Amino acid sequence: MTPPPAPPAAAATAAPASQEQFQAAPVLTLAAGHAIHDTYTGFLAPLLPLLIETMGISIAAAGMLRVFIQWPSLIQPWIGRLADRRDLRLLVVLAPALTAVLMSLLGLSNSYWMLAGLLLTVGVSSAGLHAVGPVLAGMASGRSLGRGMSFWMVGGELGRTLGPVIVVAAVQFLGLPGLPWLMIAGLLASGLLYLQLRRLPSSARGIGVEANWWPAMRALSPLLLPLSGFVIARSFLIEPLTTFLAVLLRGEGAALWLSGVSLTVVEAAGVVGALFSGSLSDRLGRHRVLLVLIAIGPVLMLLFLAAVIWGAAAGVWLQFPLLLLLGLTQISITPVIMALVQESYPQNRALANGVYMALSFALRSLVTPAVGALGDVVGLRVAFAVGALIQLLALPLVGKLPRRSGEDAGPAAL
Repeated sequence: MTPPPAPPAAAATAAPASQEQFQAAPVLTLAAGHAIHDTYTGFLAPLLPLLIETMGISIAAAGMLRVFIQWPSLIQPWIGRLADRRDLRLLVVLAPALTAVLMSLLGLSNSYWMLAGLLLTVGVSSAGLHAVGPVLAGMASGRSLGRGMSFWMVGGELGRTLGPVIVVAAVQFLGLPGLPWLMIAGLLASGLLYLQLRRLPSSARGIGVEANWWPAMRALSPLLLPLSGFVIARSFLIEPLTTFLAVLLRGEGAALWLSGVSLTVVEAAGVVGALFSGSLSDRLGRHRVLLVLIAIGPVLMLLFLAAVIWGAAAGVWLQFPLLLLLGLTQISITPVIMALVQESYPQNRALANGVYMALSFALRSLVTPAVGALGDVVGLRVAFAVGALIQLLALPLVGKLPRRSGEDAGPAAL
């Protein structure tokens, strides 16, 4: 039952002790649901070559299928606003089952527009999960919000790591028509989420005033400009790393298996980094951790590019430790930012989280083609190096982001 409204200053002292403690069971269940959900959305990329072959669609049309999943992310602020006023945990409960069913039906689609319809619906399901799920995890994390966001992020990274492996193996043994068998795990995940989440408070809403749209957006306005710049600057390093890495290595003469494994190495390291970065920021402060991670990224990327240019066997085996460090430090930035956004607006957590997620999607979707176009003109080596240096522009923006009470200001705090 939602407690009665109280002034923000009194909220912390009035909160029950259980709300201040880290509740492992619901947080881990939400992370597991996130992992299973994102395992299914990870099916699309490895299925694209088969869909092109069986349906006779162009590469450009196949690329648009990814956009169909992403477009609904833009409605996350509206979902978040509603979640601050209503009980929307059902969106989180249903998301793994709905996404599992729809993604498992891709192999049975007989037209491009059927594919588009399935993927748009998956996008809506995913938007609901990612707008409300992190907030529920944050509520169950008590004072350890960064730790909770780390577990949430680990779930997504693990799903994106396992999804391609699972669907490729399934196609090998079952063929495209056999993919519906894979939906079973999603259905079971939704059942587990239902059993666990019914014990949480009735909504994602924080203690305080209702989330009226325009007042809430005005309250968020001091965050939007520095956060937008931060996301753009960071995307110039992270998007090449997660989107064009295999293309870069293949163009440098690496074997197909090596270029394919490289992204798995980055994502697997990201799972470990995301597990610890949020908890570390709980202890050391969000800004300290962000400053270190942002500063170290360009150094690691330039060292990696040097290993790529060096080539030969020695260069190849230098690349893997550097890829591990890049995944460990750069993917792990996300849980820290998510914790910072939520704790900065405790009365409208879901709205703030939804705005961040939509902003992140929209800006990253602009950076990715920009990096690709730059790679076409000057080569991916230069595009990766330029992107790494652009990330340094995020350093002064960290100081503009909101701070927790008692957190030291400025780079001098390091």
